[in-house]
Amino acid sequence: MRKVVAAGSILVDKINEIDAYPKAGELTQIRARSRVPGGLVPNTGCDIHILEPAIPVAAFGAVGDDDDGRFAVAELKRRGLDTAGVVVKPTATSFTDVMSVPGGERTFFTYPGASAEWGYDDFPFDLVQEGDLVLLGYFLLLAKIDAGDGIRMLRELRRRGVETAIDLVSENSDRYSLVRECLPYVDNLIVNEIEAARIAGTEADLKQVAARLFELGVQKRVVIHMPQKGVSLLKDGTWTEVSSVALPEGFIKGKTGAGDAYCAGCLVGIFNGLAEKEILELGGIAAVGAMSAPGAVEGMRPIAELKKLVSTLTPDS
Repeated sequence: MRKVVAAGSILVDKINEIDAYPKAGELTQIRARSRVPGGLVPNTGCDIHILEPAIPVAAFGAVGDDDDGRFAVAELKRRGLDTAGVVVKPTATSFTDVMSVPGGERTFFTYPGASAEWGYDDFPFDLVQEGDLVLLGYFLLLAKIDAGDGIRMLRELRRRGVETAIDLVSENSDRYSLVRECLPYVDNLIVNEIEAARIAGTEADLKQVAARLFELGVQKRVVIHMPQKGVSLLKDGTWTEVSSVALPEGFIKGKTGAGDAYCAGCLVGIFNGLAEKEILELGGIAAVGAMSAPGAVEGMRPIAELKKLVSTLTPDS
């Protein structure tokens, strides 16, 4: 049976609720603590399975031989993902300490851990088959992936007849050349407008940026999302735009994971062979689901429920 594979970053977000962020030399008390899985694999992988439970989703990545690793794997299993492709490393599980103050402002301290050591030799190619859709990321965050293992994985997946997509993190740097060299092995590139421009190396309009990304090697589809809309360009020149859902004031509870959710919605549409307009619409309503709750995955719902939610929203409600 065909499946979607979410491969790459697995970490644990350790959320510390504080009254205010202290200045250097000062102390603040942690009022409450919680932890949730984070990274591409838990966020996008779980979103896909929640949006359409009929789609099998496999998790590939690495955790440490520690309590955080066991917690992350248990949560992925609980949310319906196949974890046979998750390997255990002697390094500690990747984690992010999140300092959260009232009003939603957050400060992040991340430890690269096991995910940074995950590479080509850890990828279970025997668990993928022709027709699968594999999302790999985050580029610019995983040491071995950025050092060349990412392009090696994509080449091998192409050889095996697997459809590919990649995801990356936004950073203000000149490292986007690492992503650029992978594009000839990428079928679907789904990025925000900042990432798209930096990969393309141009600040032109979205259509020109998307066209440039095809010149750099993308094989099938470029999707660019931004707060106002999502756009798609196919290799045959087909251009599609879909406006974002207009949300009422106060609806947004958090934006963590909204980009991952948009990607998840698009991948569900791509996996199911939907038209471009429907693919972008799914991305948009999935992002709405993510923003309906503070965490990355807590607000996600099946597609039918999200469509019902969106139908009740008006900017003035």
